[in-house]
Amino acid sequence: MKIAWTTMILVTVILVVFSITILISKKSNMSREKNSPFECGFSCMSSARKPFSSHFFMIGILFLIFDIEISIILPMMNTSMTNMQEWFTSSMITMIILILGLVNEWNTGMLEWTK
Repeated sequence: MKIAWTTMILVTVILVVFSITILISKKSNMSREKNSPFECGFSCMSSARKPFSSHFFMIGILFLIFDIEISIILPMMNTSMTNMQEWFTSSMITMIILILGLVNEWNTGMLEWTK
């Protein structure tokens, strides 16, 4: 009986504390965009046609590809002990694809910072 009362009091205290924290931390910054339903996006507050550097985007994609390459090559080190020929073939195919992509980027001039 004492355990039931203790549990009930504990649950009540926790509910009161949660209710107080919700009331204290409630944000009241309401604007037209926050009050409207979200269907296909917010209204633009500034011009949507800002200039975009496609060169910067391509450098970012190139960095992302070589960053993902590290996460592909690192697990290959664990498989090098089991089957050396399979490991060598898969790592060489991965490296050839990455080198061909890098040569293509270099030939198109995407690696140059200024043109």
